[in-house]
Amino acid sequence: MEEVKPVNFITVLSIDGGGVRGIIPGVILAYLESQLQEIDGADARLADYFNVIAGTSTGGLITAMLTAPNQNNRPLFAAREIVPFYLKNLPLIFPQKSGLFAPLVNIAKALTGPKYNGEYLHKTIKEMTGNTLLSQTLTNIVIPSFDVEKLQPTIFSSYQIDAEPALDVKLSDICIATSAAPTYLPAHYFEKKDEQGRVIQEYNLIDGGVCANNPTMVAIREVTKDMIRQPQGRNGNNVGIAYDRFLVISIGTGSNKSERKYNAKMVAKWGALTWLFNSGATPVLDCFNEASTDMVDYHNSVLFTALQSQDNYLRIQDDTLEGDVASVDISTKENLNNLVKAGENLLKKKFTRVNLDSGVYETVPDKGTIQEELNRFASLLSEIRKAKKSKHQSGK
Repeated sequence: MEEVKPVNFITVLSIDGGGVRGIIPGVILAYLESQLQEIDGADARLADYFNVIAGTSTGGLITAMLTAPNQNNRPLFAAREIVPFYLKNLPLIFPQKSGLFAPLVNIAKALTGPKYNGEYLHKTIKEMTGNTLLSQTLTNIVIPSFDVEKLQPTIFSSYQIDAEPALDVKLSDICIATSAAPTYLPAHYFEKKDEQGRVIQEYNLIDGGVCANNPTMVAIREVTKDMIRQPQGRNGNNVGIAYDRFLVISIGTGSNKSERKYNAKMVAKWGALTWLFNSGATPVLDCFNEASTDMVDYHNSVLFTALQSQDNYLRIQDDTLEGDVASVDISTKENLNNLVKAGENLLKKKFTRVNLDSGVYETVPDKGTIQEELNRFASLLSEIRKAKKSKHQSGK
């Protein structure tokens, strides 16, 4: 197979959903950006290196933080600022009930409406992103949500704005929508109006995790569609549609698979309420999210392996979370600090890849730690960016 030149690579960063567990990719991204800064200088930002950044739910919020422009037309947040932002705001986004009757209160809330009203989250997102539109991000972004009226996904994609101008809405609305996890936060309704103030599109949206908790394939699909529409590609370097041109970093928010919390005998006795609320978790959402997340990773692993380009695909995920750390909304100081530690420990773990026969994640003999893999990817990203800048400056 002919080697792909750096200038022809398409770079993709994808961030899963997972509520408070967004701290874990926050730690990973801070490390990756620090390595890019060591190579290219202190002003380096992740948005400079990726053709597209995709995120679902909490990953969608991180995507906006990394790509929304500040007054100097640079990213609103450096990656190292994500975790401090989460540590400060998560306790107010997910206020914890305490006391003897807290479990009963939570069950009552599950029966009568969303667990949290979302007011602080919505206020924070609006203050953070202001009137920034999807079309104004510093690199292409893709953020999934799900329309409960149409019963189909709504994908907010930089690549689709020309074909569907109604998608060019405020980042604040997109972030609120993709984070509206059923049972946890209220659905989000908003309208897209034309210059005369007429409504051209109504949106009735909930969490993107319903359709794409791991948005990696959605991002690749959007790039591929754009390449089909535009013979020269959005970046003017289309040399044919080929998956071996993709360089992908996909970051999960962790899971508690290793706990094996449920079994058939247990869930066979459950009714609707228990599937929605069990020991502070929502099992039906856990199952859907884990299933879609793993299917995307498995698909990518098969595809990149078939193309002999598995080293261009880096999936970072920790399936060994336990207890409160595996929750999506426990925002106590202790749990948030434990999530930071989980991210730091993940960097030191051996790199694993899914076994295509068994579906089990196994260490790769010729690979080191995840931290070492990120170092390798940082070098590749720097090389690709420099090649593209050189081509642009030469006008070729």
